[in-house]
Amino acid sequence: MCVGKWVVPARFEGSSNPLTGTPAELRLNAVSSNEIDDYLAKLDEPKRSTLQQLRETILALVPEAEQGIYYTMPAFWLNGKAIAGFAAFKNHLSYLPHSGSVIPALRDEVGEYRTSKGALQFPIDVPLPTVLVERLLTTRIAQEWSDL
Repeated sequence: MCVGKWVVPARFEGSSNPLTGTPAELRLNAVSSNEIDDYLAKLDEPKRSTLQQLRETILALVPEAEQGIYYTMPAFWLNGKAIAGFAAFKNHLSYLPHSGSVIPALRDEVGEYRTSKGALQFPIDVPLPTVLVERLLTTRIAQEWSDL
């Protein structure tokens, strides 16, 4: 199966029946993009527009991604695996790769940002560069399916 720029092995393809499938597939069928709309609607500017731009960037890079809320924060899945997310906080925004190995792998590229193993913090009024979001996503996707 081809997913955007990535080829995902058949064993990771999801069920098309919403009443059957893995727990991850069932969870994805229970969430919707409307939940992210609701999350963003509750934010003040410029947080709302900055995160909306990040959302659009993620979906442009991985149009097959499903979106919804995961641990109370917007998230994106590819074949049942969380590959990205974001959140708004009082004084910053965070990009969440849903893996503790992505940000350390990109240490040089994320050096100007405050980071932890599982989050990259960025200003509320400065969107993440598309090139960086693409690197974060491709690294996460490659790590998820590298053991095949």
